[in-house]
Amino acid sequence: MMHKGSCHCGKIRYEVEGDIGEVTECNCSICRRRGHLLWFVPRGRLRLHTPESNLATYTFNTHRIKHHFCPTCGCATFGEGADKSGAMMAAVNVRCLEGVDIASLSIRHFDGGSL
Repeated sequence: MMHKGSCHCGKIRYEVEGDIGEVTECNCSICRRRGHLLWFVPRGRLRLHTPESNLATYTFNTHRIKHHFCPTCGCATFGEGADKSGAMMAAVNVRCLEGVDIASLSIRHFDGGSL
């Protein structure tokens, strides 16, 4: 299934392919503050429909994850990083996807705050 996503103002638009099974709610300092619900997919499944120059990026701690957000409206749409095997992954904030029923999702809690 193809899902369309965007920030609030539409400056960042993308599609991501796949079936949303489980999403992750992390309690690390940034995810807790932003209220992310993350769906992890191979980076190749996410296709950006706006120029990369529209993205603002924030990194912290180990600087391994690029947290992308819109510099205009502030919405945190997705992040990028490598998994343990080195494969590039996207962490898509499902709250930015059109038509996703958040209440129907299986949510896995991850203790990123203790790492």
